[in-house]
Amino acid sequence: MSALMSKVKVKNPIVEMDGDEQARVMWHLIKRKLILPYMDINLKYFDLSIQNRDHTEDKITKDSALATLKYQVAIKCATITPDEARMKEFHLKKMWKSPNGTIRNILGGTVFREPIIIPKIPRLIKHWESPIIVGRHAFGDQYKAVDLKIPDEGTLQIGYKDKLDGEKSMERKVFEYPKRGGVVMIMYNTTDSIEDFAKASFELALKRNLPLFFATKNTILKNYDGYFKDLFQKIFKEQFEQRFDALGITYEHRLIDDMVAQMLKSKGGFILALKNYDGDVQSDIVAQGFGSLGLMTSVLITPDGKIFESEAAHGTVTRHFRKHQHGEETSTNSIASIFAWSRGIIQRGKLDSTPDVVRFGQWLEKSTIDTVQIDNIMTKDLALLLGKTSRSSYVTTEEFIEAVKNRLDKELKKFNEQKNSKAKL
Repeated sequence: MSALMSKVKVKNPIVEMDGDEQARVMWHLIKRKLILPYMDINLKYFDLSIQNRDHTEDKITKDSALATLKYQVAIKCATITPDEARMKEFHLKKMWKSPNGTIRNILGGTVFREPIIIPKIPRLIKHWESPIIVGRHAFGDQYKAVDLKIPDEGTLQIGYKDKLDGEKSMERKVFEYPKRGGVVMIMYNTTDSIEDFAKASFELALKRNLPLFFATKNTILKNYDGYFKDLFQKIFKEQFEQRFDALGITYEHRLIDDMVAQMLKSKGGFILALKNYDGDVQSDIVAQGFGSLGLMTSVLITPDGKIFESEAAHGTVTRHFRKHQHGEETSTNSIASIFAWSRGIIQRGKLDSTPDVVRFGQWLEKSTIDTVQIDNIMTKDLALLLGKTSRSSYVTTEEFIEAVKNRLDKELKKFNEQKNSKAKL
């Protein structure tokens, strides 16, 4: 790198959240090969591996979110959310909640997931011509719920105690459990968070000049989902309708089952805002429909655009990590993880008004796509989508990242030559 140009200076820090398993392996390769040789960057590092979260009683997760509030931009590697099997595997003190849920509950904002389009890669849903961006509410619901096992027969009640006015307090009988009990989950959301979710969704629709749909099951959850629906409509009418009309774009609420059916039949080209769990599920469907779970960006943005966290939409790729642990060859798609870095870098550059930082992030994204599209170098999952099954049709995890580095060096060299040529004139 030094032979081509000096390192790109990043003005303010970026919070780096490390993760687990094969995602962590790729994360460190990307950092070592594609970031540190090119950038003078202050990374505020937090190890969110399952072992360190357990060791710190999950304090490290909260600390990383608080650091993001301070420095405004974070990049995150995929992490394990433990179940009972993982709890035994890692000898955990308790079954820690989703780190993403913890972080999002502190930061607020909305998660927007968008497919990475590589023209060469065929789409599973072939008639999807334009990207579908899924906006996922990043607060509350199942990801901050209290869930309990009920051991035997008994009465389930729910209560609310008003802080100022006892007459507003409420108590409701929910269910009479039979013998052998069952399970219960209580989830919640807040007016402020729902309003922020709506505003962030409307703002992105205006920024991208795309129609916006919001989908719930308000016919069943008349109070819970109905409140989401009503707040969206109120904010749209009061703050956004005229701006939407001026651009010729629309907003519409639909029942989620109808919306999913319409999404599959559509040609794409819209934003779909969904509650937390719905957005989690549907974003994976969209990613697979456009080709691969490894080709999906995920960014969390607050309505004012000041807090930003980017990550890959996929998980920790456990199956590949098991092979890696045994010294076997892996061919894991790192594109979404590379874009987690690039999107964070671009956002840092925008907030700091440093165009060279923005430009480097854009170079990194272009180099990654061109490695597949032009150089025909890809990981096994992408080769299979193209119907290629021979070993010669794909490269290893490490080889793909090295190929991106080679392409990035070409981009930087070309830029330097053009710059020197202009200087001589």
